[in-house]
Amino acid sequence: MLEPVLINGEWRAASDAGTFNAYDPSTAETFPETFPVSSMEDVEAALDAGHEAVRRLRDIPPTAIADFLDAFGEGLLENRDQLVASAHAETGLPAEPRLNSVELPRTADQLHQAAAAVRDRSWVTATIDTATGIRSMFRPLEKPVAVFGPNNFPFAFNSVSGGDFAAAIAAGNPVIGKAHSSHPMTTKLLTEVAYAAVQTAGLPAAMVQLIYRLDHADGAAFAGHRKLGAIGFTGGRHGGLSLKGPADAAGIPVYLEMSSVNPVFVLPGALRARGEEIAEEFYGSCTLGVGQFCTNPGLVIVPTGPDGDVFVDAAKRLFADGDPGILLGPPGHIADSVATLEGAGAEVVVGGSVVEGGGFSFANTILTAPAGAFIADPEGLQTEAFGPVSLIIRAGGIEDMVAIAGALDGNLTGSIYSDPDGADEQEYGSLEPELRPHVGRLLNDKMPTGVAVSPAMNHGGPFPSTGHPGFTAVGMPAAIHRFAALHCYDNVAEHRLPVEIRDENPNGVMYRFIDRQWTRDDVA
Repeated sequence: MLEPVLINGEWRAASDAGTFNAYDPSTAETFPETFPVSSMEDVEAALDAGHEAVRRLRDIPPTAIADFLDAFGEGLLENRDQLVASAHAETGLPAEPRLNSVELPRTADQLHQAAAAVRDRSWVTATIDTATGIRSMFRPLEKPVAVFGPNNFPFAFNSVSGGDFAAAIAAGNPVIGKAHSSHPMTTKLLTEVAYAAVQTAGLPAAMVQLIYRLDHADGAAFAGHRKLGAIGFTGGRHGGLSLKGPADAAGIPVYLEMSSVNPVFVLPGALRARGEEIAEEFYGSCTLGVGQFCTNPGLVIVPTGPDGDVFVDAAKRLFADGDPGILLGPPGHIADSVATLEGAGAEVVVGGSVVEGGGFSFANTILTAPAGAFIADPEGLQTEAFGPVSLIIRAGGIEDMVAIAGALDGNLTGSIYSDPDGADEQEYGSLEPELRPHVGRLLNDKMPTGVAVSPAMNHGGPFPSTGHPGFTAVGMPAAIHRFAALHCYDNVAEHRLPVEIRDENPNGVMYRFIDRQWTRDDVA
């Protein structure tokens, strides 16, 4: 039986462009459920339904969208047993604590945070200049948004429950979710919960729609379709850039979270004070989620000398003794990345090979290289492995570290470990200004793998970690602005204005920028 797609509130047979089955990563065998590859017929139908939903949304208050987000968040927890069982089967990620006690509650929480932002309304950045009679605010794109989810977070970044989805909905846009092929059944179950919440909140049927897969040509046509408002994508660089080209050509905003090696610099005083402790943190971070986190520390820069040797030896023992986990998919891409690193001058000192045994697994792996090799070939030695793999660069001194920082591509994160008593302040002062422009989030004395769902979080960074350095994929309300348009009103009569920029504050709690002052007051 072929699983249906959801278009305009109807679970229906997909247009016939092929089929696929997901893999059980613990055995490498396929699941019996068969999913469709959609053609442009499904895409056109979803886009047309999304445009009809936009017209209906003009007469629906934002509180209904907040009600949907809250109902969806509650629905996730009410259906947690089925959702966790499906995600565990399709990804191999542990049900406890990862899926049930960490990721699912986080996903519900970010939906609730999006709902709170919708109710508060401060995210619209209502701006009023009484002297000129000009007023502006962020409003929906008035076109549907496409969300492409990744394989590594089946809930928190899913195309129909994750951060991009929540932000696009909070901005007031319908969403067309494109499921990841690694967990299509989990995405279908999430969509069923989402659509039930759509009905409860009284939103248009096409507020949430789902297709599973497109071929490359149709994916490019979708990305560049004139009826599409924007794209949110999380995944590998190749996939992201394949969407960016046609989207850019059509003038469609595309927000990409792609590749990142998340450099970690360990300064000399930190090594002397707690080198082995930092090695343990490094091991735990690099192997968390079997290394398949976008914030995995894939590049560690450590001074040469005895203290650096202690760190490397401790890390080697930990990586060698640790049990390799189950990957989300076949490990061939990791083997290719390791080969690329070796070809650029790195040496495998632990692991480096596929683990045989039926499932998808790759040995915990450390490579090393001297600073000179990195400076000679920074592109090759910044190859992302997306697995339990990291490259340790041995730096001769702070000059090497500064040179390495200056040669980095854009990354989601960058970390600096320094002496707790201040012995590294001079080195930190030299390194930080070079590292800071290359990373979205700078960390001190901690590994980068945690991404808190906080209004202050930046889960973004310079290219190629993302397609645009000015936006974040995590954190409300900042993430919402990606899927909104700035509307300006010049000399428009008050009764014709959106309520958020009329003289009276419509809810008494939203902050507005009135005559260059942030305030909750009415216009004087």
